[in-house]
Amino acid sequence: MRSSAILTGLLSVTAVAATRSWQHVGKKQNKQVRSEANVLDHYMATRAVPEAKFLNDNTTKFSVNGTGIPDVDFDAGESYAGYLPISDDPNDENELFFWFFANSEGSDAKEILIWLNGGPGCSSFEGLIQENGPFNWQYGTYKPVPNPWGWNRLINTVWIEQPIGTGFSRGKVTATSEEDVAQQMLGFWKNFVKTFSLQGYKVYIAGESYAGLYCPYIASAMLDANDTTYYDLSGLLIYDPVIGNDRVQDSVTTVPFVDYHHNLMPFNNSFSEYIHGLHESCGFAAYQDKYLTYPPPGPQPTNYTETVNEECTGLWELVIDNALSINPCFDVYQVATTCPLLWDVLGFPGSFPYSPAGSGPIYFDREDVKRAIHADTNYTWEACSSDDVFVDGKDNSDPSTWRVLPHVIDTTKNVIIAHGTLDMILLPNGTLLSIQNMTWGGKLGFQSPPIEPFFVPYHKDSTPSDIYAETDATVLGSITGAGIMGAAHTERGLTYVGIDLSGHMVPQYAPSAAFRHLEFLLGRVDSLSSTKAFSIESNVTQPAADTLGNGTGPATYASSSDNDTSDGSTPGKGAASSLNALGSLAVSVMALAALLNL
Repeated sequence: MRSSAILTGLLSVTAVAATRSWQHVGKKQNKQVRSEANVLDHYMATRAVPEAKFLNDNTTKFSVNGTGIPDVDFDAGESYAGYLPISDDPNDENELFFWFFANSEGSDAKEILIWLNGGPGCSSFEGLIQENGPFNWQYGTYKPVPNPWGWNRLINTVWIEQPIGTGFSRGKVTATSEEDVAQQMLGFWKNFVKTFSLQGYKVYIAGESYAGLYCPYIASAMLDANDTTYYDLSGLLIYDPVIGNDRVQDSVTTVPFVDYHHNLMPFNNSFSEYIHGLHESCGFAAYQDKYLTYPPPGPQPTNYTETVNEECTGLWELVIDNALSINPCFDVYQVATTCPLLWDVLGFPGSFPYSPAGSGPIYFDREDVKRAIHADTNYTWEACSSDDVFVDGKDNSDPSTWRVLPHVIDTTKNVIIAHGTLDMILLPNGTLLSIQNMTWGGKLGFQSPPIEPFFVPYHKDSTPSDIYAETDATVLGSITGAGIMGAAHTERGLTYVGIDLSGHMVPQYAPSAAFRHLEFLLGRVDSLSSTKAFSIESNVTQPAADTLGNGTGPATYASSSDNDTSDGSTPGKGAASSLNALGSLAVSVMALAALLNL
């Protein structure tokens, strides 16, 4: 039970904050200046919209006017949007909605990427407009801007609203499992390939959050179809994914996460002692010390959720409640977020629904937007569906790590699992624990920890000489980081990468990092520690690879007993023990501060 004596108190905003849609992961809730010489200016100055590549008699009705997208005051390039059925029956009323953008650099490479957001029931157009699409309208910004980190600069990319009931997609909800979702997608995809003459194209799938279920199941079904004319599945990338046990991906790893980010969640001494006590008494500390090791000691308990009591299960939500008391704008998707709330064209800046007076309807529910992309104007678009997209709201599928994800890894030898270190809706250690409980390539888990440097190339707006220079409003959409931005590791066809300073939606919070992930997925670079320049900007000097050192972030820390790596040896444990030790130190510091009235 929760002890009210030690809680810092809850604000009424807690109930409001819940309305975003922890649904993204299947949960339900109880003035910097930049020079003109930067990526965006270079992109716009050298950009030439290529001739239409996919326009034919079958696709004309789907064609979108690149200069006629509402509020987008530049040519967004060749794209197509509309409905296609999920079966061979052209009269099938069950249809998925898509928006397809051709490669903007004019590449003839026969390859295409599918992007999926999570939920269940959250629209992939969130990703299109705020993560990796050709134009970007982030919350708190005035209008859409060109996105030099748009994924269609590297590959033909299609954002698909699925399953039935998501976004503009329409029909009868019949899915009861991920197998059903995969069959919907395969039926749709065959029609899509036929329509746009994409037979024989390599197919890559990427997504985030609940797409940790969607993507591996769809990818596995494509492989099982054994038909490379339509389903030549060549790689998979999933961000901050739902892949394992619910408790392992939240409450088990909550306290080490709080300790690592203790400056963002500065709880008082009594509350800190209470949650650390729960972490120990619930067995979470012992669980991580045993299983978050490299190599792992063996499989984790299959019935673990059933053995965790209500008070222990509630630890994750308890911490969020108290974080909201301190920081009423606390965002579980990006825990460094503070007030004020910023307006968002999709109505959800972070965890909060917020549309100030006069802001009008959310972007994709505007009639002019619907007409521009051939959507049903009578249909109410929601970022995350308020209706179930599974029958009775229940997805009866096993975690993807049990079967389908290992199948995709073993077959393609090209899978990336990435996680932002500021994400608390799903926690980094939970993802690592899930990986350590997965068997692929004949072995259980990673045999070595992820400590290699994840390097993001320097680019025109990331050099020190550009930081304090002439202001140009057009550059704001391209500001993003470079250098060592996390840690990575690859074994037996699977790569894990942690991304510093990124929340749940990595392409949104760290677009240059996500762009590098895509380059790696497509084989443009041979590792995430490569110092090769971006393929879109090859003339920027990069550091020598042997100067990088180790990666950064929680996954790079050794346990207290293994902390001495002065001899260059690789630590044996991941973040768990070290963060527990850090937590003990944090509690001691807070206790001292309390005594000194600091």
